Amino acid sequence: MAYPSVTAPYGLLPINSVDGKPYAGATRQLPIASTYNTPIFYGDIVVVVDGGNIEKSGVTDDSTTSAANYTYGVFTGVQYVNSQGQTVQAQYYPGNAAATSAIAYVVDDPMAAFKVAVVFANSVVTTVNQSIVGVNMAIDQGTGNTTSGNSGAGVLAPTNNLGNAATLPVRAVSVIPETATGTNAFTEVVVKLNNPQILRATGIDYAA
Repeated sequence: MAYPSVTAPYGLLPINSVDGKPYAGATRQLPIASTYNTPIFYGDIVVVVDGGNIEKSGVTDDSTTSAANYTYGVFTGVQYVNSQGQTVQAQYYPGNAAATSAIAYVVDDPMAAFKVAVVFANSVVTTVNQSIVGVNMAIDQGTGNTTSGNSGAGVLAPTNNLGNAATLPVRAVSVIPETATGTNAFTEVVVKLNNPQILRATGIDYAA
């Protein structure tokens, strides 16, 4: 059986748990503020901000020093009211100009494992070898696709002797052999979120 080649990043897709249990599709529903105007795509990493709302995380290579760069979970869809007053269930959140009363669906299980494409900094798909397992990796945010609703995020292939920094947001836990381009050349890996916000001792400020 021939598997399709990976030609572009598509975000983080939940596939199972780090301990091997199947992914049961569980999500948490959290609001998006009506004033938030940044699109969020299926597979984007998101963060909880003051007020208990969801926003797209700015995480690239640092998940610990800035609240905007925390990792809470991964966005997998949204329900909102459009400008015609219709309730819409969609793959991506288009921004406050087109959506109000938005509720995000988020995979926030800190043990969740996600499939993701490996890219260069310009979002071009590349490969890593088996030694990527156990390595911490940076995120390339890329550009979301408004036609498919999918994220453009991927994980950046590290250079030699890099990948042990505690601030890197994800860790590779395995490779995907089905889409390898060679004996030891993998275009996709399975990752988990490092230091997810839901496990951090420091919370966000309460606003009455």
